[in-house]
Amino acid sequence: MLKSSVATLAFAFVMVMAAAVLVVLAITRDANRLEAERQRDRIEAAIESQVRLRELRFQSLAAAGDLQSAFTGSDPLAALQDSLARLGSRFLEFDGAYVVSETGLVFAGIEGDGASGQTGYDGLKHFSPSLPGGPGGSPLHRLPDMRGGPGKTSWSLTHDGFDTLSVMMIDVPARQGSLAQLLGPLKIVGYRRVTSTMMTELAQRYRVSDIRIVRDMPADPLARRAIPAPDGAARAWLSWTPDRPGDAMLRQFIWALAGVGLLFGGIFAFVVQRLRGAAHQIAIRESQIQRLAGQDELSLLPNRRTFDLRLDQELAHLGRSGKGLAVMLIDLDRFKAVNDTYGHTAGDELIRQVAQRLTRLVRSGDTVARIGGDEFGIIQTHGNFPAGCAALGERILEALTEPFVIMGVATTIGCSIGIALAPEDATDRETLLRLADTALYQSKNGGRNRYSFFEAQMNRTLALKRMVEEDLRRAIENDELLLHYQPQVSIDGATIVGVEALVRWNHPEHGMVPPAEFIGIAEERGLIVPLSEWVLRQACQEAKRWDGIRLAVNVSPIQFRHKDFVANVIRVLDETGFEPARLELELTEGVVVDDADAAEAAMMDLRAHGVGLALDDFGTGYSSLIYLRRFAFDKIKIDRSFLEYMETTGESAILVHSIAHLGRALGLRVCAEGVETAEQHRFLQAIGCHELQGFLFSKGVTADEIDALLAQEKPFATTLAAA
Repeated sequence: MLKSSVATLAFAFVMVMAAAVLVVLAITRDANRLEAERQRDRIEAAIESQVRLRELRFQSLAAAGDLQSAFTGSDPLAALQDSLARLGSRFLEFDGAYVVSETGLVFAGIEGDGASGQTGYDGLKHFSPSLPGGPGGSPLHRLPDMRGGPGKTSWSLTHDGFDTLSVMMIDVPARQGSLAQLLGPLKIVGYRRVTSTMMTELAQRYRVSDIRIVRDMPADPLARRAIPAPDGAARAWLSWTPDRPGDAMLRQFIWALAGVGLLFGGIFAFVVQRLRGAAHQIAIRESQIQRLAGQDELSLLPNRRTFDLRLDQELAHLGRSGKGLAVMLIDLDRFKAVNDTYGHTAGDELIRQVAQRLTRLVRSGDTVARIGGDEFGIIQTHGNFPAGCAALGERILEALTEPFVIMGVATTIGCSIGIALAPEDATDRETLLRLADTALYQSKNGGRNRYSFFEAQMNRTLALKRMVEEDLRRAIENDELLLHYQPQVSIDGATIVGVEALVRWNHPEHGMVPPAEFIGIAEERGLIVPLSEWVLRQACQEAKRWDGIRLAVNVSPIQFRHKDFVANVIRVLDETGFEPARLELELTEGVVVDDADAAEAAMMDLRAHGVGLALDDFGTGYSSLIYLRRFAFDKIKIDRSFLEYMETTGESAILVHSIAHLGRALGLRVCAEGVETAEQHRFLQAIGCHELQGFLFSKGVTADEIDALLAQEKPFATTLAAA
């Protein structure tokens, strides 16, 4: 074991060092690449700056009045040459400039300090064949104007194998006079040779090293810029040497890595030394573990392994002795609250005190064990069964209900007990423990702080829940559920304003299973979230065809408290394309009681997306006005229990009247559920309810039947008339 640990540590050390080296290399490589990209951008910016500077000089010359006035004299060509010569000072950055026609005819030209003519321009066309009068070739690049569109200036950078020239051409503004019309549009063409002096100045100005023109393409794409030949092919490149700040960083990191390596080496040596000592301690503790294998270290009671062995021994003697035995499983109530409030140290102390009290309660020969966590087990072999078990259960409840002093604080807990008898209930260990656990489950569901004997009905109930859980999970996955919709009508009973989605389950063996029988199991077994999402998705898909009709969907408190509830609702709306403004989620008061702040945040988020909210079963719970004032409800629904035995002058009628009046005063829509008679309809209409829902109008029906009702102008006129 020691060798394998050392090998593992050595491998981990090598992997850490390799990872550190790779990280350093990646950082330096990225630093070099980023600096090369920045230098390439500076080169591009430098070229663009030079081109723009020359463009401005060209535009200044083209816009000068001397060129335009030259066409109005007696000798316009001579005047044009003189004007170009006088303005030559504006071309200090150009080696030559020409005024030419669109056909390439030169009217004026300068080369350095002297005049030039057609011959000089024809030589210039060798570098840029696309100039006026040229044979055509790689076109000049049209520069954009200030608005981003194509401008009047073109530019090219060309290398003919010997020289590199920067050529620029600009349109001369329109002129007046007959001669101007005869000559047609003119252009000014200027050029400048790219020299080593220019590139040295460029390198110094923009802090880029070794800018030069080479004929072999550099390997690094970030350190080159192609210079086309007159025919458009790239035979020369503008190249430079990028700075490499990452190399400097690498030289600094090498010392840091060496230091880290030495540190890890020291740690490795220290750990190996400690492992040797630990190996010796492990050998000592193994002997202790063998001795304590059957004992719970915290409570000093027998553990689960010893409990099972003793139960097997007692069951083996059961047939020979003719006596019975009982197995009790005890689960502490509120143990988690003590652990969370006072810490694990307090929880451990509570376990020890519980163990001491249980040990004092049982007779000699009985077994008390800590099975795990906050669960204890008792094997009772003495006494009358089941009366003796009931008496022991009472003593345990009384003893564990008395306050425990934990860290100086009096703490009260309770317990739930499940009891199974042998041989009445079972004669093998696994079955007996399972039945006792079933009885314990019944005690917890029955209100806690009580004991329960196993009964056959418990097994049937669990089997039913297990069946419902498995079949319901399968039904959700295979879309075997269906939805009915109960109309919500306007107060006059003439118009359907909304529908409430009601889930139905047509079981292949048991027929139609009422929601009351599977909704609770779905909540208990963790299926309510997928079930509710299925209902929401299916309802949104089916209700899309009912324009203008609100869709009401009930929300389980467990579903609402789910961390992704709001996100799931929005996702379903997006996927189905259902309008959020037509969706109305019906919440009960239990949703907002447990965690009001979280509920308020979720409701505000839903409202921000346009989803409506209704407070369902109003009047049956807390019915606090704080909820109506604090939470963003759009509607309240009066519970059907108020209308079931209501008389128009009774207490229920007064409460219904008050709820309706309160809702209207707060600007909320009021909907009454369970409307079954015409008298109820007239009463609710008189007190100012907005919407009605009940069997007087329709029970829950399929989507096709809703289609049929919406197709009628007044679908409930006949029913109301008969009532």
